[in-house]
Amino acid sequence: MTRASDRRERRRARRDQLTPDQRADRLKERVYVTFAALAVVLALRGHAEGLTPGRAATTLLITVGGTLLAVFLADLVSHVVVHNHLPTRAEGRHMVGVVSSAGGVVVLPLVFLWVAAGGAWTTDGALAASTVALVASLGLVGYVAVRRAAIPTWQKWLLLLAEVALGMVVVALEVLAHG
Repeated sequence: MTRASDRRERRRARRDQLTPDQRADRLKERVYVTFAALAVVLALRGHAEGLTPGRAATTLLITVGGTLLAVFLADLVSHVVVHNHLPTRAEGRHMVGVVSSAGGVVVLPLVFLWVAAGGAWTTDGALAASTVALVASLGLVGYVAVRRAAIPTWQKWLLLLAEVALGMVVVALEVLAHG
C-alpha cells in the first residue's frame, strides 16, 4: 500500500470508531461552519469591486478561523459545565477533530481564490464558484448524513432537499441584503 492509502485507511478506521454522538458533533459543526463561510463569501461578493483574491482569502480565513475557535471554546466550556472537569485527552482530541473537520469547508473557496490570484479568474468569479461549492457541500454533507439513516428513502430526500434549500435561502437573503 502507498502512504496515501495507508493514511486513508487510518482515517477511515478512526472515523469508524466514533460514536454516533461524536459523528453528529462533526456533522453539526461542519454544517454550521459551511453556512458561516457561505455568508462571508456572499458578503464579499456584494463588495467585490476592487477586492483582491488575497484580501478575500484573508477575510474568509479570519472569519472561519474565528468561528472555529468559538466552536472549540463553546465545546470546552460546555464540557466543563456539564462534567465538572476539563476534557480527558480523548475528549480533547474529539473536540479538536470536530473543529479541524469543520475547517475543511474553506478548502475549495481558498483554491478558487488562489486560481483567481493567478489571473485565471476574477475575484468575483472565484467567489461565485465558492458559493456553488459551499451549497453543493451542504448537499454532500446532507447525503453522507442520511445515507445510512434508518428512515424511509423519501424522508432522506426531504432532509437533503431541505438542507440545500436552506443554503439557497441564505444565498437569496444575502443577495437581497447586498443588492
